[in-house]
Amino acid sequence: MKVTLRFDRTAQENAAMYFEKAKKARKKLGGLKTAILKMNERIESAHAGQTLPGAKTIEKKKEKKWFEKFRWFYSSDGILVLAGRDAKSNEQLLKKHFEKGDVFFHAEIAGSAHVIVKTGGKKIPGQTAREAAQFAAVMCKAWREKLASADVYSAEYEQVTKQAPSGESIGTGAFMVYGKREWFRKTPLEFAVGVDEKSGIVSGPESAVKKNAENFFRVLPGSEKKTDAAKKIRKFFEKKGARLSLDEIIQALPPGEVNIELAK
Repeated sequence: MKVTLRFDRTAQENAAMYFEKAKKARKKLGGLKTAILKMNERIESAHAGQTLPGAKTIEKKKEKKWFEKFRWFYSSDGILVLAGRDAKSNEQLLKKHFEKGDVFFHAEIAGSAHVIVKTGGKKIPGQTAREAAQFAAVMCKAWREKLASADVYSAEYEQVTKQAPSGESIGTGAFMVYGKREWFRKTPLEFAVGVDEKSGIVSGPESAVKKNAENFFRVLPGSEKKTDAAKKIRKFFEKKGARLSLDEIIQALPPGEVNIELAK
């Protein structure tokens, strides 16, 4: 060990200087031992699957399915129902995903979302048809106008075309429907948003949502901003341990102001 003495100080002063240095070194050593013990505790907690104090939880980003860029829900019969979000996605929905055997739904109001039921070539059940009609009623201007209901019709794949009558043109998102239609008059504008353990946020007609979500909110046309309603919904489910994205909840709500109430 190398010891440096200062000749401008007495032997006692040199000894006192090294005594103070030794005290500081012992203090640092004690702090180092404490830090090592705490680190070992954190490592053991991590191995046990516990969340470390002050550690940030990193959520794995859920991989989106192809249909999640549209509005969607699974009916009470487990059938996928899709709707466009705007003129561009209306166009994409019918051009890329509307297939023979699928059924088309549309509210009798200009600018409404196109809705299709992916039947897989099977006959559409009555409950699914009613839910799809309700979905179409909600996803139209009737919601923003705070109407209680809207008239909706359905048509078969062969009746829907992009071909306009002679001398006319059709814009982006618009399609022609020819032939006899099935009508769903005065379809109520009612909606629901809940959480499913597998899919996360689910929304759609109440009869469909309550099939998959233990807790859910009823949603009606109202006066509350979607952002405020989404915050209330997120707060409720966070208390139950769910980690939800505010943007995803907003995306799940209908296009306009709302009133929400927790279903009992």
